[in-house]
Amino acid sequence: MIGDVLTSSILFEALRLKYPKAQLDYLINEHTFPVVENNPFINNFIFFTKDLESSKNALFKFAKIIKHEKYDIVIDVYSKFSSNLITLLSGATTKISKHKWYTSFIYTNTYKEKKKPKTSAGLAIENRLKFLEPILNAKPEVIKPKIYLTSNEISNSKKLLTKFGIDFSKPLYMISVLGSSESKTYPPTYMSKLIDNIVLKTKGQILFNYIPKQKTDAKLVYNSCKPETQQNIYFNLFGKNLREFLSITKHCTALIGNEGGAINMAKALNVSTFSIFSPWISKDAWCMFEDGKTHLSIHLKDIKPNLYNGKTIKKMKNDASELYKIFSPDLIIPKLNKYLENR
Repeated sequence: MIGDVLTSSILFEALRLKYPKAQLDYLINEHTFPVVENNPFINNFIFFTKDLESSKNALFKFAKIIKHEKYDIVIDVYSKFSSNLITLLSGATTKISKHKWYTSFIYTNTYKEKKKPKTSAGLAIENRLKFLEPILNAKPEVIKPKIYLTSNEISNSKKLLTKFGIDFSKPLYMISVLGSSESKTYPPTYMSKLIDNIVLKTKGQILFNYIPKQKTDAKLVYNSCKPETQQNIYFNLFGKNLREFLSITKHCTALIGNEGGAINMAKALNVSTFSIFSPWISKDAWCMFEDGKTHLSIHLKDIKPNLYNGKTIKKMKNDASELYKIFSPDLIIPKLNKYLENR
């Protein structure tokens, strides 16, 4: 997933500080490359393709290719079947991953994930840094994920925004209108009410984060907005690929909407965020670097904690649609308005 790949990229910065001459390679799903492109701490990228996902024979051949590289250390961040196999066959002297009882025999070092964060970085950051403790022989300093855009990308995106009539003297908000799945997507009619509120409160200009195949779903949100709000929405102005989205977002006042990859990418671009967590997702893991001003989030559990008493994550996920109904805009708008006042 894009958020995982971006967040795990902090390991390279920490390793480079300790070992400036080391060869540091990153094995990632090919579609996630845009968020780590131009990262100065990574030597090579190796792509895990869809063919490798669908063919065990291809996966075994790929693992043998990795073995020929003769890596000294393999860090398996994701710890799924394919990465377990690649690590097992890698021949590396040191193999590190999170602890799972049924795969621990593969690794020389494992750790159990923390359940509660100790810093504002959040569990996603803190748990990843634990991968490095056997290598650095110390607890690494907290590092924030970063995205590296070129000056041409930033310049071209500004020209695109200007072409569409964006006024840079006014607030410009990128709205993450869709989550990565239905169970992570704030209901369209509710989202439209939040957008109505943003425009009423700030007179700001609105962009939607979606890709062409999501246009129908994004249009549901647009159509539910008030006519006066629609006049401030530049619906046909969107990033046609991930790097273009990142470059456009760099110019935004803030990114607001569903918690997920877009929120994490905005943080890595130093763009302010207000994120709405899915009712079944743990906020402790992904509320990264929240400071109560630049980065804020809201979760149904913050407002109605009694709904979560004695409930498992599986149960909450199954009840996501009902919980979203409870998570109405009037519960979010007071905190959202305080956030907007600081923009």
